Amino acid sequence: MSLPSSKPIVRLLTCGSVDDGKSTLIGRLLVETDSVPHDTVSSARSTRRAGSIIPAGEIDFSLLTDGLEAEREQGITIDVAYRSMSLLDGRRLIIADAPGHEQYTRNMAVAASRADIALVLVDATRGVRVQTLRHLTICALMGVEKVIVVINKLDASNFDQKIFDSLVQELTPTIKRLAIEDACFIPVSALDGDNVVYKTPKTAWHLGGSLLEEIQNWREKPRKNEHKRMGVQLISRAENFRGLAGTVSQGEFKVGDEVVILPSAKKAKISRLATFDGDIKSAPSGKAITMVLTPEVDATRGDFIEGAEDFTTPADRFSANLVWLGEEELIHSRSYYLINGSSMVAATITTIRHRIDINNGERESTRTLAMNEIGLVEIATDSPIALTKYSENRISGNFVIVDRVTLNTIGAGMVVHALRRASNITKHDYEINKATRSNQKGQRAKVIWMTGLSGSGKSTIADALEKELFTKGIHSYVLDGDNLRLGLNKDLGFTKEDRAENVRRVGEVALLLADAGFVVFVPIISPFFAGRQAVRQRHESSGLGFAEVFIATSVEECAQRDTKGLYAKAAKGELTGLTGVDAPYEAPRSPEMTLLTSQRSVETCAEELLSGMSHLWS
Repeated sequence: MSLPSSKPIVRLLTCGSVDDGKSTLIGRLLVETDSVPHDTVSSARSTRRAGSIIPAGEIDFSLLTDGLEAEREQGITIDVAYRSMSLLDGRRLIIADAPGHEQYTRNMAVAASRADIALVLVDATRGVRVQTLRHLTICALMGVEKVIVVINKLDASNFDQKIFDSLVQELTPTIKRLAIEDACFIPVSALDGDNVVYKTPKTAWHLGGSLLEEIQNWREKPRKNEHKRMGVQLISRAENFRGLAGTVSQGEFKVGDEVVILPSAKKAKISRLATFDGDIKSAPSGKAITMVLTPEVDATRGDFIEGAEDFTTPADRFSANLVWLGEEELIHSRSYYLINGSSMVAATITTIRHRIDINNGERESTRTLAMNEIGLVEIATDSPIALTKYSENRISGNFVIVDRVTLNTIGAGMVVHALRRASNITKHDYEINKATRSNQKGQRAKVIWMTGLSGSGKSTIADALEKELFTKGIHSYVLDGDNLRLGLNKDLGFTKEDRAENVRRVGEVALLLADAGFVVFVPIISPFFAGRQAVRQRHESSGLGFAEVFIATSVEECAQRDTKGLYAKAAKGELTGLTGVDAPYEAPRSPEMTLLTSQRSVETCAEELLSGMSHLWS
């Protein structure tokens, strides 16, 4: 008689440090449950990775999960390898073998976000390592319901109970601190198969079951009245047909249900639920459908559909736990992309509340997060998005952070709660707007962003330009970076984070002045490409003109001029962090104009810029 099943698919994650035996353990589990094709097993008998000590003719179980050639060459798991097998009650077990190396923590974190059970391996010969604690912390943050700590390689100590007990004692405080409610420990030899599928008499002192028994005994916790939710993946159109296609992520939709489109909050009723196999009356979680609504309300890819009786209030500020995965440190105030499902918005990490010490759980004050560090942050999005608490729903409460320049995934986040600024802050539109102000002045409002090294001539050219425009009766203003650092930005230093925040603030002031109808010159170093792009997009999304001018002067030429004496101080070691010397400068990739000040006088450069952009204020 089969046991009752609440979920047809069980997702299992294996993690731990490098060489703890994850791949070998899963390979052993697959072979002993007859879940691997015989030709694959035969290949694992004959193939050997570099440095392997497994005798010829025996199975190298780790090869059954390590799919990449690079993994075999290096002897480590790089990507997440997925395998599957059937449990006795008919459920399908999807096994994710995650990389153990610190460099590939991002791969493990993504796999953990979908896992029901996590196997955290500990090498009994090496003990608890930093990556062990990091993986336990990530599993807890990702909401993995059950954690099985597998103490592997106990055969090396003849299954000494004292070694097992000491490791249990060492890890138990961490498990309690992380509030992992369902956890157990199993003594194992993955290489020999002890306690993997069947219990072994070598550990008669172990009162629990084998690894397979613990997996099969897990049951999904019953969920309380999940509200309905589906992300819109595409708009399906045909003759006399328009539907919103996606996969139901939670709850169940039925024909006749009243729903709400988020973030617009427009309401409609479901008139049809279409599938590839025909119309259906109801669509449970996990079902791919095309929803036809009456009336046909506006919706786009990235929107969410929820039940009208209980829907998520969109917000533009969130508190979230963040696992930083980027090789470069997190820079608060820099603009990134936040992605949840098919929804993507521009977002800024405004505050880093604390960093979590994975060794003891202490909260540490910090201004940044390095790769693989975990912290509590506050995030502001450019537009409201309907994210839920991660503790209530893992699908609608998770997100990834993507670099706007490289498009690399550099962070994985779990929403703690919304900071509902969107509900009480409203953008006000006035009859006197940027168009009427520009018409009154007889000019086009525009921001001329002038970037380059210190001493390149930015301020000098801006000053010459403003004097010329002043004589022509054109309303302009030079927004000097040094002047702003004496007032608005006097609290900022010259770290990466402070430089990014300085650029953001200057960009916002420039936007206000352009909205007032001015031609605004911004001579500011602004060393990072991403920061300048964020300012550009902010202006363009507000309907305001923006042009980037690169004052392309070499660091050698700037050092010769040394108008502020900065390069001399840097040469003497009296000044560090000077852009172009010992701090990076990322040159514009496609500026509207490039001025070579080393080959032309300031007056000539100003005339060139004035002539090249005269259409902006005429």
